[in-house]
Amino acid sequence: MKHPSSQAVYAHWNERRGTRAAPERADIDPSAIRRALGDTIILAADFVETWRFRLAGTRVCALFNREIKGESLAALWREDDQKTLASLTETITAENIGAVMGLVGRAADGAEVDLEMLMLPLAHAGHARVRGIGVLAPLAPPYWLGTKPVTELRLSALRHIGPDVDGVGAGLTLAPAQTPADDHAPAAPDGGRRRHGFVVYSGGLEVPPEKVG
Repeated sequence: MKHPSSQAVYAHWNERRGTRAAPERADIDPSAIRRALGDTIILAADFVETWRFRLAGTRVCALFNREIKGESLAALWREDDQKTLASLTETITAENIGAVMGLVGRAADGAEVDLEMLMLPLAHAGHARVRGIGVLAPLAPPYWLGTKPVTELRLSALRHIGPDVDGVGAGLTLAPAQTPADDHAPAAPDGGRRRHGFVVYSGGLEVPPEKVG
């Protein structure tokens, strides 16, 4: 994690979950992450499991020049990456692991900005809709921020964060792959294993549990 808001939200999420896989929404204290609130998002799933923005901070909305509360998360991503996003949200919900992503935001005139997106699970029961908390923030705010909207997000990097998965430590690199629903999905490449629409490679940067970033 490169952005200070991502680091702050992850540290609070990690503290509040304790020994659990994920904290509940009620466990999150906005005052503890007040400096990151402008970059913070709350994500909820409707009854067809489409993830939407339940809340979006003021700086997040400034990226798009509008209030994005209630909008579909996938609708902001380019079409080629929406299948990857669907697999990612399924994994976050089913396995209580998070992800930090590098995104490229593109405006209608071709201007681009490098963004970081953090997505962390929140525990839920029954038909509760809230699924996650995270951050969406530019790594270096461009001069045009607030004067023209980002119209499309493109995935450029993806890394798993959170509890161990099958005994392999945090910091695993996740490369986009075909989803399990595809009957013709190829075998995982050498050194990797297929998991919920991603190829998981052992290695990557190991992050000590007590540190963030």
